[in-house]
Amino acid sequence: MSPHHAAYAALVDALTAQGVDVNAVRTALKAQKIETPSWGYANSGTRFKAFAWPGAATTTRQKLDDAAMVHRMTGIAPSVAIHIPWDKPEDGDYAAMCQYAEAQGVRIGAVNPNVFQDDPYKLGSLGNPDAAVRAQALDHLLECCEIMYLVESDLLSLWFADGTNFAGQDSLVRRKRRFEDGLRVVYEHLPETGRMLVEYKFFEPAFYSTDIPDWGTAYALCLKLGERAQVLVDLGHHAQGVNIEQIVAVLLDEGRLGGFHFNNRKYADDDLIVGSVNPYELFLIYNELVAAEQGSDPSAADTARHVAYMIDQCHNIEGKLLPMIYSVLNCQEAYAKALLVPRAALAEAQAAGDVLLAHQLLTDAYRVDVRPLLAEVRAEMGVSTDPMAAYRASGYEDRVRAERGMARASGGFQ
Repeated sequence: MSPHHAAYAALVDALTAQGVDVNAVRTALKAQKIETPSWGYANSGTRFKAFAWPGAATTTRQKLDDAAMVHRMTGIAPSVAIHIPWDKPEDGDYAAMCQYAEAQGVRIGAVNPNVFQDDPYKLGSLGNPDAAVRAQALDHLLECCEIMYLVESDLLSLWFADGTNFAGQDSLVRRKRRFEDGLRVVYEHLPETGRMLVEYKFFEPAFYSTDIPDWGTAYALCLKLGERAQVLVDLGHHAQGVNIEQIVAVLLDEGRLGGFHFNNRKYADDDLIVGSVNPYELFLIYNELVAAEQGSDPSAADTARHVAYMIDQCHNIEGKLLPMIYSVLNCQEAYAKALLVPRAALAEAQAAGDVLLAHQLLTDAYRVDVRPLLAEVRAEMGVSTDPMAAYRASGYEDRVRAERGMARASGGFQ
């Protein structure tokens, strides 16, 4: 027996003895999907500098090529989020874009409008005091609703840089109402099965006030819009120490958790590799998602099953594809561990007020080395048992470096 199979057999024996249905876990892992972002394959940077990387994608087709490579390596990244206008075809042919993506083995996912980069948005987009600028932003958002039809996307992912830098700069209430009015129009133009995911961020680039600063504000907006408006949680968009898993649990229970932008942070919106700073937090978030999926509340379970899982990272110094693969794998590992939590025993300990036992049951699942299980699942899915090593050995990185060279700016960054 090979070392891989021996380790897997030992893990199965241990998990089975604990009452874990390993076959059910394997089935769930094979159904997992993580969307990668087109902009994650291009040169990106901080507010100070965009760092060039040899072979970084400069066209949408190159981004789709890279995303397809990540999917081939992992088996669980079949869709690509696009950013408009960064990914707008020069000839306007979105059907050709979709056909190209499908030919590479992926599909177009969420559509992300950009209302934060053009000069007129200096004072905001939908929150701007200038009606003409608000109209410009609204036109772009409605254009993205039309693009959803063209690329057969069911997700409009919205993030706004709107806010103020100084007290008294603008009326906070009027800015709120401008957003309500604008988003209402956008909501009415969604495809019939489309969802609007409203993202929030408590600061940056605005520093005195942000128009959608927290999950409560995003939730309030969604309630006014309708059932197909849901909250998008970016793991970096919170103050230090915020309990993100509690936010996830509440939004699941309310039926308003729409999706994630997965990344990690140390201080602010660092956009680091998922799980690189706080893998336990990532596990705890997945724990709440699995608890809802497997729970007795059909509404929460349905919400959990339709959550959109997306990566949103800024790969500045570590390359492009390898860190994306690593992020996808870290999400896979966190999900696998969450699937091992003994739900019935945990519920009994919680009901009995056994604080330490409940905590121990959860952390014991986190400490399980699931790598043999994941290797087995990957083998069954027809992908490499070690995707990082497989990518390094593929020659893809050397090829795209030679073909694409070094671009000074791409993906919307300057």
